[in-house]
Amino acid sequence: MTSSGPQGDPGPVFSALADPTRRAVLRAVAARGTATATELSVEVPVSRQAVAKHLQVLAGAGLVATERTGREQRYRVVPTAFTSAVAWMADVGAQWDRRLARLTDRVGTRDQPTRAIRPG
Repeated sequence: MTSSGPQGDPGPVFSALADPTRRAVLRAVAARGTATATELSVEVPVSRQAVAKHLQVLAGAGLVATERTGREQRYRVVPTAFTSAVAWMADVGAQWDRRLARLTDRVGTRDQPTRAIRPG
């Protein structure tokens, strides 16, 4: 998998974050600063092998980076990986804001109160 990057496709980030266990693993890495799969398996209710597979998906989406320290592979969160997903959400939110504003304008102009003509 490729990293989403600041201007890249946010799909891999959303896909990686769709799984609740992966989100728990990511939260645990963020809380620790750095962690190994073994350390994380104590905090997340899945096996070490399952944690390692979730970390691979998170790394593929660019959400975590690895660093080898001796025989251990340590993971850390890469905050910039969220940039494309946040930008996409902001863009979609802005589009909806514009649509809702146009709708409000149209509804507001059509429903202007009209004065009733009273016979004289």
